[in-house]
Amino acid sequence: MSRDALELPGGSPTIPTPIGRKLRRRLILISLIATIGGLLFGYDTGVVNGALLYMGRDLQLTPADEGLITAALLLGAALGSLMAGRLADRIGRRRTMWLLAGTFVAGAVACALAPDRSALAAFRFLLGLAVGGASVVVPTYLAELAPPEVRGRLVTQNELMIVSGQLLAFAVNALIAHTWGESHTVWRWMLGVAAVPGVALGIGAAFLPESPRWLIARAQPAEAEAVLARLRPSGAAAAEARAIAELAAAEAASDIRGWSALRIPWVRAILIVGIGIGIVQQVTGVNSIMYYGTQILSRSGLGIQGALVANVLNGVVSVLATFIGIALVGRIGRRPMLVTGLIGTTSSLLLLGIVSLLFRPSPSLAYLVLGAMSLFLCFQQGFVSPVTWLLLSEIFPLKVRGLGMGAATLVLWGANFVVAFSFPQLVARFGVSSTFFGFVVVGILAVAFSFRHVPETGGRSLEAIEELLQQRYSAGR
Repeated sequence: MSRDALELPGGSPTIPTPIGRKLRRRLILISLIATIGGLLFGYDTGVVNGALLYMGRDLQLTPADEGLITAALLLGAALGSLMAGRLADRIGRRRTMWLLAGTFVAGAVACALAPDRSALAAFRFLLGLAVGGASVVVPTYLAELAPPEVRGRLVTQNELMIVSGQLLAFAVNALIAHTWGESHTVWRWMLGVAAVPGVALGIGAAFLPESPRWLIARAQPAEAEAVLARLRPSGAAAAEARAIAELAAAEAASDIRGWSALRIPWVRAILIVGIGIGIVQQVTGVNSIMYYGTQILSRSGLGIQGALVANVLNGVVSVLATFIGIALVGRIGRRPMLVTGLIGTTSSLLLLGIVSLLFRPSPSLAYLVLGAMSLFLCFQQGFVSPVTWLLLSEIFPLKVRGLGMGAATLVLWGANFVVAFSFPQLVARFGVSSTFFGFVVVGILAVAFSFRHVPETGGRSLEAIEELLQQRYSAGR
């Protein structure tokens, strides 16, 4: 039996029905609209890498100020991820995306017009609510909409849009700096550009179908089957709707309700694993590079303009690596991808720390640092990040999927905040090499956790994954 076989509750697999070109195009169009949220996620987290150089001059920022302004978005994202998960369970995935689009637009405009550092930090927090919300709702929506045989690739397209948003931010930063680089206020234009895709998401969300799994959970089976009929081969929609409805009915008769579901041992175990996966994705040190890469390159010997242009290469590498991840996710397991990626990122940071320790600031050092960063991003964006969001979108039970995804992502963004806020201060106190050696130690622990605790979910329906994990964690394995 193929790994892509659709397994229904009870462990009875069925032979998957091939998806025609028309249905595949329809799914791709839906994912392109929904993942504008991922594009905004990437742009708003990546734009500070470059804009910060000009903010520092214009607003006279200290290292602590830089950390706070960078991390304020992440605090907002932590809260937004939890709020959006609950909101998506209450009002639906599509309506939540529409609200997030409005917050993206308002936050981008407010940041661009911020009069001082305090206001900027506050508006970055507001923008973070939308970033965190998108990080939960978009992969959850895509996972619930996609057939098992293409779910991995469809959900990881959101990661492609995230890194594309970061690349767009790096390119816009370099272009604006090249055009108006003499002005210290160019950072306002860098931040304000994000309002444009925010408007596009708001318009597109109005045309998206609602998640069929959410509709069934809200006792709307006819509407759910109508959505599935548009997105599945002939005859497959009814069977899938029945499988979802059976599981939803079983959950409705159980004690799975909001936070009270944590009293159930297997649900609690899944949440702990999900939180661990979120932490692992951040403690690689990825956002020390995505937020402060331009500063690192500048101090290594390239200067501001050279670092801005060189950092675009990091964005290009991230996008290309994500294409590799999309190609691999349907061919190898989730856990092997994660473990391989973590070994690669840890080794890359070890290399980065060594060259920073052995060489003085110079163009030669800067290019070695850039090479180590690019190698790191190959493993991070090609292996670790895509499979992280995919696993989080798959492992939580339907009844608490929004809550579970929100709670795990809350902790993910909290870890992101710790890295972003502390990194400039750690570098100022201990230096670049010692800081990255610290990430290496944590990376080794992340490899051990992933190898031991991360479940394999590839090739199964969401309902089959839920049954598998219930059996696994109820048995204490």
